[in-house]
Amino acid sequence: METLFSELSAMLRGSAPVALAAAFVWGVLSIILSPCHLASIPLVVAVVGEQGSRTVRRAFGISALFALAVLLTIALVGIVTASLGRMLGDVGSTINYALAVIFVLLGLHFLGVFPLPWSGPGLGGGRRKGLLGAFLLGLLFGIGVGPCTFAYLAPMIGVTWKAAATSWALGVLLLVSYGLGHCSVILAAGTSAARVQRYLRWTEGTRGARILRQACGG
Repeated sequence: METLFSELSAMLRGSAPVALAAAFVWGVLSIILSPCHLASIPLVVAVVGEQGSRTVRRAFGISALFALAVLLTIALVGIVTASLGRMLGDVGSTINYALAVIFVLLGLHFLGVFPLPWSGPGLGGGRRKGLLGAFLLGLLFGIGVGPCTFAYLAPMIGVTWKAAATSWALGVLLLVSYGLGHCSVILAAGTSAARVQRYLRWTEGTRGARILRQACGG
């Protein structure tokens, strides 16, 4: 693992195409290798399954909103905590405990203990509520995984600042490439869930979909 990180770090300092590719891979690894971020996979799969998202386009939209909200929150939390002189992403124990309670409640919801206002079939008003719900969950999730995120983002920030000294466009592209890699795993998980539902002819009320949603809730 240490060798992999060393190789990626060296690639980030290479030519522009190589650095952009390395930034994308680094973004993917920030999800796969982080226990914090791996929790986003069952969360987005449960949201997609609950909305009865049997079309790839619908699932992609839900997953994209979730991932976008995560990135927006991470950026905001980083700015706020840095301005307060705290470690990047450290929002304090009180907020962390509050977020823990929220995600426990979400787990109970996906287990079928109680409904939420945005849950239900992805039709009519429920469709809009489902999109809003995915976005709000992404915002909450981004706050909770802040410290984990910045552990992976710190090397990217260092490389970006160095690149921006000679080319601000390359610096921006490096961060964008990292963000795309970070989001790609979430998007793949959400759209794959829709493909599975479509292949198995699942809807939000079928037994298979309920079992999957409950497993994600657990």
